[in-house]
Amino acid sequence: MKNKYGQYFTPKDVASFMIDMVEKPVKALVLEPSCGEGVFLDVLLERGYCNIDAYEVDKSLVTQYPFVKYESFVSANIQQKYDLIVGNPPYIRWKNLEKELKKELVGNDLWNKYFNSLCDYLYIFILRSIELLKEEGELIFICPEYWMNTTHSLSLRNYMMENGYFEAIYHFNETPIFSGVNVSIVIFKYIKTKKQAKRTERIRLVKYFNAKRIEYSDLCKIANGEQLEGAKYLEISQFQVDKRWVLQDDELSRKLELFMNSCICQVQHQALDLFDEDSILTIGDVCDVGNGLVSGLDKAFQIKDAEKLNLKELEATIKVYKAKNLTPYLPKEHTLYINIEVPIDEEDLKTQYPNFYDQLLKYKDDLLKRYLYNKDIKYWEWVFKRNYQLFKRSGRRIFVPCKERVSNKNFFRFSLVEDCYFPTQDVTAIFKKPTTKESIEYIVAYLNMPIVFEWLRNYGIVKGHIVEFSEKPVTSIPFRRINWDDPMEVRLHDGITQKINNLLENGDMNLVDSINADLAMLLKL
Repeated sequence: MKNKYGQYFTPKDVASFMIDMVEKPVKALVLEPSCGEGVFLDVLLERGYCNIDAYEVDKSLVTQYPFVKYESFVSANIQQKYDLIVGNPPYIRWKNLEKELKKELVGNDLWNKYFNSLCDYLYIFILRSIELLKEEGELIFICPEYWMNTTHSLSLRNYMMENGYFEAIYHFNETPIFSGVNVSIVIFKYIKTKKQAKRTERIRLVKYFNAKRIEYSDLCKIANGEQLEGAKYLEISQFQVDKRWVLQDDELSRKLELFMNSCICQVQHQALDLFDEDSILTIGDVCDVGNGLVSGLDKAFQIKDAEKLNLKELEATIKVYKAKNLTPYLPKEHTLYINIEVPIDEEDLKTQYPNFYDQLLKYKDDLLKRYLYNKDIKYWEWVFKRNYQLFKRSGRRIFVPCKERVSNKNFFRFSLVEDCYFPTQDVTAIFKKPTTKESIEYIVAYLNMPIVFEWLRNYGIVKGHIVEFSEKPVTSIPFRRINWDDPMEVRLHDGITQKINNLLENGDMNLVDSINADLAMLLKL
């Protein structure tokens, strides 16, 4: 359940699991900064905690507890320091904040010191909670995972690493913790301390891969490290200041950092700044990227029997790959689509394109119901031929499904497609820029390599187990250019190019291991 204050109410089983993580005695001073309907308060009191303060900005959420203060935690005048702060803070993007909340933040010194209008409302709850903790105080929150590696949360993450350490993080990927919410959720336990030695302790990381609603009994198994389908138990190093956070084992984190280091703009000769977008070369620097064409009703435009078409009709078709046709490196069968480029009226359609007319007429009612982008679009026309001129460009191109589920695979489907093939709306197309010296074959090999998969899974646009490949996520992928003054790099590039061509000609997937080995040598992984 959600309202304008970004409320997603925590199930009692989850609240109980979080209170199980508490190591403070029942006499500890406890704060719940956004108590909602009071589920954490219920559990705390059931467990014997009695020194509790709580805040709630939404006065319509009435609880039975007289100690709840109905005012904003962000601006409340709190002089007390706490042993434990626990709860489910609100998370709202700045653009979705109510005017009253924006006004409050604009006048808040803590917000202005650490954050800006690109930040999430969640951030101020985490940072202020840490400020209100005593030495060795515990912060236990449940929230989305995205802030752990975004650019705009860097100041928050640095603050956390400078003022304490994580004891445990539970990462619930696609598990539906909250009803109707399809985001990756974490529960974390953070300890505030000035002791440097404490801040080097390893983090207990549990990753849970299960799309079914989790029950308290399973949460208890996770807490105890018991065998449970979908649960993966790790111990990882504490996160570092000015570094992205990766919820993976240390070895993969090291490889990802090496990978990004290898993609630094070579002319800069400077220390790596993973948050300086200009310091790392990306696919957007070497390729033009565009999302596919939108027909509005694919089945109406698909040609099943091309032999019936007259010459004029054949000239008014395009060869199309849909997402289902794509595999790594190689596409499968294509589909022929109606694509009349010249302006005509319905009588022209009937007389000049009779087979098209007969087919489209069957779908006319549905075609007229398409979303038409406020344009006068005839029922035989595509509704949105975005990037059409890009797709008409000559030369090979790379197609990738615009969304990819990775819960049961460890690869993406970047396919190298021949000239004159077009993508539909479920496909994103990648074209080498005219100024790019690297071959399109090298680029497709690069995009299909395992470390790029891991980078996208950890740093890409990920919702649950779905990785998005629209224009912006694709252009942000780090890219390793060739140093053309280095003979070894040139040989590797040319060898990879030749192996990809051999793979395309012969379909020999045994070449993939050799291609990846060459790329790993180039990237020094």
